[in-house]
Amino acid sequence: MLYLGIDSGTQSVKAVVYDAEVKRVVADGRSPHSLIDGLPSGHMEQDPQQWVDAMDRAIQDALSNVDRSAIKGIGISGQQHGFVPLDESDQVIRPAKLWCDTSTMNECEIITQAIEDESSVISLIGNRMLPGFTAPKVLWMKRNEPENFRRLRKIMLPHDFLNFYLTGEWFMEFGDASGTALMDTRSRTWSDEVINAIDEQIRDCLPELSSSGDACGHVRKEIAEKYGIPASTLVSAGGGDNMMGAIGTGNVSKGIATASFGTSGTIYAYNEEPVVDPRGEIAAFCDSTGGYLPLMCTMNVTTVSESFRKLFEKDHGELALAIERVPQGSGGLMMLPYLEGERTPSIPSGSGLLIGLNSKTLQADYMIRAAVEGVTMGMNFGLRRLRELGVSTDEVRLTGGGARNAAWRRIIADVFGTPVVCMQEDEGAALGAALQAVWCASRQSDSEISISSVVEGAVELDESSRVEPDPSGVEFYKELQAFHSSLSKTIEPHFDAHSRFKS
Repeated sequence: MLYLGIDSGTQSVKAVVYDAEVKRVVADGRSPHSLIDGLPSGHMEQDPQQWVDAMDRAIQDALSNVDRSAIKGIGISGQQHGFVPLDESDQVIRPAKLWCDTSTMNECEIITQAIEDESSVISLIGNRMLPGFTAPKVLWMKRNEPENFRRLRKIMLPHDFLNFYLTGEWFMEFGDASGTALMDTRSRTWSDEVINAIDEQIRDCLPELSSSGDACGHVRKEIAEKYGIPASTLVSAGGGDNMMGAIGTGNVSKGIATASFGTSGTIYAYNEEPVVDPRGEIAAFCDSTGGYLPLMCTMNVTTVSESFRKLFEKDHGELALAIERVPQGSGGLMMLPYLEGERTPSIPSGSGLLIGLNSKTLQADYMIRAAVEGVTMGMNFGLRRLRELGVSTDEVRLTGGGARNAAWRRIIADVFGTPVVCMQEDEGAALGAALQAVWCASRQSDSEISISSVVEGAVELDESSRVEPDPSGVEFYKELQAFHSSLSKTIEPHFDAHSRFKS
């Protein structure tokens, strides 16, 4: 029995074919898509039709050398938070505003004030109102494109839109919905207060919320014919890329955390009960298996390391050597790596800062290690906060380009104070989507089957990559982290004033 797992990201669509009998990926495919160029600063948008076209190409590529008649199910992973508006004819009204779109700061403030204040919003839905979320994007369209807003009949997220394309069913599951800021993540219901703060009429534009273990439906006849797969092929609920990444890294029980060291960074861990951070630093998400997935997102990870690598004209092997040549602490050189502003801690006007430059540290190797240490301590901001909120994290499973660097993994283990290990399968979100499809199909005959039983044996760790924390390194980085956090808090009030000097 074969299952398709699809991950529709910001830059491309990946597809994997998972064989449930041998419990491994047997084929894959990939196709790129692009952002819309020429938009004003802060606006990040894509044409949803590009996702469809890229998915078609990736699926055909993945299925080119497998028995298409053996496909039993499809699962979709999608970039979170994007706002896909449809009209009464189910046509896309305008390009989708994405998770990385920051043009909705004013709308966040309007919604927050309509409810009362930030703490009231957190009490209401479990999260702050952030520009990355979906709710302020809807209000942005109402305020800036009233004609488009009047046409609005369906609100979808990116993975919902692809589910809709495959099945014709309008469906939203708890995990991805928890990232809209339209849902109370504890009760798993739409928030009338947030909806009314935008426009009470959008309540009819939202579907009924459904369990992540439910099927979205079966593929349409046209889809079955296009892909050459059975018309009985089931499409699972799917979910956001972080939720599917959790499944694909085996993060479906307490004690495991996943950290993604990609362009941006995320760190999250499964929990049986909702986790609401009164400071709003940790997102109170649901997962896509029936549990919860408290999560932190940071904007600056390999964006920073790649910037320094290119600046000093080094390849990735030379980057690793540079890290190894410099001792812990980079000779006192420290970096606040806020090249793109920062989401956690919330410093949208932030920029990068180096402190400790002298005749010794003013060289490439020291700057590279300081950048990597700064990024890792930024990620540890989230891990520490998860632990403060009672979330257990005994092992951290690593994904993303930064995790493939052995020298960087040593820093991660010591900064986190936790064993770290990479995965055998790089495409964790696509694998997670395929495994959710297996789970969903299995539930048709056995509603009690657990996601853990599906994941067991399917998710493999790369034990050769495992790094145990060194006690002396852990103690060193605890002290360095304290200074790093203090420096960030001290300089934070000055970033807004500094912004006036940016050209």
